[in-house]
Amino acid sequence: MTLAFNIYCDESCHLEHDHSKVMVLGAVWCPTDKVREIAVRLREIKAAHGLSTTFELKWTKVGPAKLAYYREVLDYFFDDDDLHFRALVVPDKGKLDHTAHHQDHDTFYYKMYFDLLKVLFDPKAQYQIYLDIKDTRSQRKVDYLKEVLRNAHYDFQKSMIQKVQQIRSHEAELLQVADLLIGAVGYANRGLESSSAKLALVKRLRGRSGYSLTRNTYLREEKVNIFTWNAREAR
Repeated sequence: MTLAFNIYCDESCHLEHDHSKVMVLGAVWCPTDKVREIAVRLREIKAAHGLSTTFELKWTKVGPAKLAYYREVLDYFFDDDDLHFRALVVPDKGKLDHTAHHQDHDTFYYKMYFDLLKVLFDPKAQYQIYLDIKDTRSQRKVDYLKEVLRNAHYDFQKSMIQKVQQIRSHEAELLQVADLLIGAVGYANRGLESSSAKLALVKRLRGRSGYSLTRNTYLREEKVNIFTWNAREAR
């Protein structure tokens, strides 16, 4: 039986001029046949904390009043062996020289998505990839990303990478989990300390992963995988 996985991708501070040096892309993945079970469990956690099952889990909503809820979601991620996370961190967008590499920032953004995803694939498995919708004009580049990923992995029969599709975050519980984890990684890499609740989640993520979140993990780390991309690597 062929293994099949869903990959849910999101980003933080990906715009070229958004007053943040750090850019983070991230992906949460799990077996396709576990998606519904995980979504149901995440809704049960919401209900247990007095939240509507349609409440949208987001890093920007983290605060003291809902800290226990967000902590339980984080613990659930670690306790479920079917869930995995990888983040790509660009530590300083100010060092990017798009002109030298004959690209604009939007093209760079999709190159980073390629670097985020390229190490996740097993040629014997099938993948459906869902990206948080960026804007109404980005579908062309999403389709291009799909073709580049297929070509790079010799998936000329289109049997491995079956789909790369944009969706809205409220449509997928696991896309919301990606948002939470990316937010924590971004907070750590920006050195922010203004929110005690967010700091508590960063500490929890560090403690349970065993990683600082600001340095590379082992390449084959499958639970929490962090890769820091540096501009000099593009030369």
